Amino acid sequence: MGLDTIRAALPAYAEDIARNLDATISDSTLTRAQTWGTALACAVAARNPLVLREIAAEALDHLGPDGVEAAKGAAAVMAMTNIYYRATHLVGDAAYASMPARLRMQIIARPGVDKSDFKLWCLGVSAISGCEVCLQTQEKALRRRGVTREQVHEALRISAVVHAAAVTLDAEAALA
Repeated sequence: MGLDTIRAALPAYAEDIARNLDATISDSTLTRAQTWGTALACAVAARNPLVLREIAAEALDHLGPDGVEAAKGAAAVMAMTNIYYRATHLVGDAAYASMPARLRMQIIARPGVDKSDFKLWCLGVSAISGCEVCLQTQEKALRRRGVTREQVHEALRISAVVHAAAVTLDAEAALA
């Protein structure tokens, strides 16, 4: 179950990804809540059913039901905001940046878990989505809250490996 199932499903050419699952999740220097919340939010963003199911099952033991809901909430709100802010940035007209988004984002103010943990999870999702504005905003907010660069780095590493596992398994399913 969990990471073992994901590792077993990965093909031989993705051995680095399998090993990095341990290095980034099992051996993370983040708290268990930070680690598993990041992994779960990123699994939602990466969209692979096996990766999502297995990480969600294992994350429940580390986060509890409220933490699982908050991690899924981080992925959901970032799915919206990453598209909006990335698009307004990429359009290249600064006037869009001054316009209010007028999108409901209340979970960010009241996530139901530690706000630094929630923002770390949002950062991981933003890395997958590639939203420069959101990455910069989340990183600055985390640093103001006392989160270290090393902790931000750990969340980015988790994001990269979860995404890579999902992409690899999606490719294998498409080729099967």
